[in-house]
Amino acid sequence: MVQDFMLFIISFLLKHLHLKQDCIRKLEKEEELYIDQLATRDSGKYTCVKSFVHAGKRYNATHTIELRVNEDTEENTEPRLTGPDHYVIKTEIGKKEILNCTAFLGYSNTVVREPMLYWVHNGRIIEKCQDTDSPCQMEELSDQKEGKKYSLIQLYIKNIKEEDISSSYTCNFIVGSYTSNQTFTLQKETNRDLPLHVFTPGIITAILFSLVAVFVVILYVVFKVELVLLYRDITGKDETLEDGKIYDAFVSYLKDCVPICGKERKFALDILPKVLEEHFGYKLCVFERDISPGGAVVDDVQSFIDRSRRLIIILSKNYISDNVMFELETGLHKALVEKKIKVILIEYMPISDFDFLPKSLELLSSSHVVKWKEEKSHRLNSRFWKKLRYAMPAKPFSMKAPAALCGTHPSVET
Repeated sequence: MVQDFMLFIISFLLKHLHLKQDCIRKLEKEEELYIDQLATRDSGKYTCVKSFVHAGKRYNATHTIELRVNEDTEENTEPRLTGPDHYVIKTEIGKKEILNCTAFLGYSNTVVREPMLYWVHNGRIIEKCQDTDSPCQMEELSDQKEGKKYSLIQLYIKNIKEEDISSSYTCNFIVGSYTSNQTFTLQKETNRDLPLHVFTPGIITAILFSLVAVFVVILYVVFKVELVLLYRDITGKDETLEDGKIYDAFVSYLKDCVPICGKERKFALDILPKVLEEHFGYKLCVFERDISPGGAVVDDVQSFIDRSRRLIIILSKNYISDNVMFELETGLHKALVEKKIKVILIEYMPISDFDFLPKSLELLSSSHVVKWKEEKSHRLNSRFWKKLRYAMPAKPFSMKAPAALCGTHPSVET
């Protein structure tokens, strides 16, 4: 660090005084010692000597101070402008700019003549700011840091105009016979944004890709069932090969409420098998139609559910009143606990209260709940049949395949 030492002062309290540097007489009878432009040669011991006579004898009183100046930390201690001689200021049209010009005046105990610090443009001194839009210089400010004195004057440009670009402003500094100046040149900042011919197609492409992505997501959500069925038909995907199952679905429905439940029985025994077996080639096991009488019902039901890939439950308000709870509980246990079968719920009639049904029904995926809507669901291309096919195992489409009766299938073990 440069020794902030411009002035070395020794005050003499007595009349007769000598000051020596390394035993060499420097001056006599002076109250202060000034060292201008401190340099390494000024390093050494400075001794203040007081001589006086007492009782006929001469005595000397001394006080020594050592000064060390490091050669590698010397700095220019003359008044000057700080920073380079030329600045380039990047700016934009319409922007506000404040240019700073700072001068170093010296040290706090250095006597410096009154400095002059001012701005010049096109050979004319810029006036001080007084509510004008033109460039003007603000009030001069003084500052002191670590014993160093500075003066700051700012040029205020309220609104950069086209004529200001490439124009130069000069800060002049005069103190005694010393003069210095700094030049500030304004330049338009290079546009770092993408060119319009590149930006426009880019943003349009990004927007199109975003719209396409959103459209694809919406398309998949709305037409998920149709897309999956189309994929199955095109690829001929078959999930029934080598899985050890015989039937595509076991149908659980009302059995003993004739004639009250005539429509529900017709749907289970006629409409559902006719469409799934004759038009879409599935193999169903319908209890009343296919299981031979005289056997153990409980054993037969569990056996045929084990051989089926799906359990179709035709659910209505009368379902629980019939003797089918065992089928329901068995299917749910195999679906949710053993993970051996998937359950498809067909809401044949709207049901507002399901409290009487097992709570485990709530764990079934909503994609496996299909609602029958009377006339709207009769057509083969209706939403009901599409969603039912979606919940069924993937299987190549086979129009008018013969119905397979599970009770007479040659592979069934008896």
